[in-house]
Amino acid sequence: MKATRQFIPLVGAVIALLFLFRVWVPNLLASDNLLDLAQQISVNAIIAFGMTLVILIGGIDLSVGAVLALVGTTTAFMLSRSPAATGVGAAAVGCGVGLLVSLGLGAFNGLCASRTRMPAFIITLATMQVARGLALGYNEGRPMAIPDHQTAFLALGNGRIMGAMPAPVIIMLIAFAATALLLHRTRFGQHLYAMGGNREAARYTGIPLVRTELIVYMICALLAGVAGLVHTSQLYSAEPASGIGFELNAIAAVVVGGTSFSGGVGTMPGTLIGAVLIGVLDKGLNQAGVHFSLQYMIKGLVILIAVYLDTRRRSR
Repeated sequence: MKATRQFIPLVGAVIALLFLFRVWVPNLLASDNLLDLAQQISVNAIIAFGMTLVILIGGIDLSVGAVLALVGTTTAFMLSRSPAATGVGAAAVGCGVGLLVSLGLGAFNGLCASRTRMPAFIITLATMQVARGLALGYNEGRPMAIPDHQTAFLALGNGRIMGAMPAPVIIMLIAFAATALLLHRTRFGQHLYAMGGNREAARYTGIPLVRTELIVYMICALLAGVAGLVHTSQLYSAEPASGIGFELNAIAAVVVGGTSFSGGVGTMPGTLIGAVLIGVLDKGLNQAGVHFSLQYMIKGLVILIAVYLDTRRRSR
């Protein structure tokens, strides 16, 4: 009951924003706009689910936006080098290679964070630069179009299930269900809460901190890679510069959703609602014609308020 009550303010904020923008932008709630909003939310939410796990143990991952771009360019490179291959098989190979790259970067982040005394902020900042450089290295930094015959891959971001539900939304819901079950219904999830609450106490209780932290960063990078596949498919091309600022949107969704930057407190449903709130805010401000500079300031203010409320709650 307590867990349910904590989502009431978040849901209320989403409804209030929808009402506000409905008055400001009359066609915001049109079916086409709502479907577009759902697809925009899906990419940020998939990244945010992984970011929740990282922040829950007291870490941070600034590389997710660059990982998204690198997975997209790697997959596009693989697909463009197989002009004769089509169908699910070709898409699976391209996506598989891209996701392996994301897992490798996640493993690097996890090993460095768990076995060295370097802050996760610095480690993932360095990984972000490396991944961004590798993404720009493909095709000399120019966009890479996805061949038209790669219909299976293009369906990831543009397909409809039963002619109605966008495929990115289905992928987001699958990612949500998987991470929610992992966090709230397994011993591994209990270990994450324990690590975030008191790492030394978790060590003394026998929790394998190194292995757990490694897995968390790998899951976060893998989900960033999945988001990269969806995003690249939506754009019909891989943009080496895409994903800039996506890590901030994901962090905003996580923090607004109630996950504490100090670790040990947070839920997946909260993150999902936080992603919806950030998505509604972005879509509404864009539709209302608000200047992009003001949009950044508004989003920063929302994050600041969320962190302030979290600090007040923990101090009480």
